[in-house]
Amino acid sequence: MSERVYGIKTPIRLEYTYIAGRARSAFLRALAERRLVGERCPQCRRVYLPPTGACPTCGLPTEERVEVSPKGTVTTFCVVNLPFYGQRIQPPYVCASVKLDGADTTLFHLIQDVPAGEVRMGMRVEAVWRPDEEMEASAETIRYFRPTGEPDAPIGLDGEGG
Repeated sequence: MSERVYGIKTPIRLEYTYIAGRARSAFLRALAERRLVGERCPQCRRVYLPPTGACPTCGLPTEERVEVSPKGTVTTFCVVNLPFYGQRIQPPYVCASVKLDGADTTLFHLIQDVPAGEVRMGMRVEAVWRPDEEMEASAETIRYFRPTGEPDAPIGLDGEGG
């Protein structure tokens, strides 16, 4: 009778090239300027952030660029309590979906400058950017989101705030 294997340790390497495309390239260039740019569907008028170049509901190209606020509302979140190999942040910390003002979709990011146990759905947050000398066309240009101190936004049955 053989013993069960529950896991193995082995080196692994994955190399890939990501091609951002028209919509995502515009989004990344705007981040380097401390701006958040999504795209609006010409039919349903939803603003997608980050943009993908097409509306997933209507199937139409999204070409109208829309600048949205760096402030938004936490719609859902998770508290990470368990450490894992390569982790850059000491647990506990919070990852959240943030619906930025002016967007119809959420951006997944870190919430900091608040104890993990105090983060809640409806909490108003704002982007904290890298210093000027570290700005680049990267999703990491936003270091994290922090509470604004504004009153919480109402959360509806559909899970969307504000």
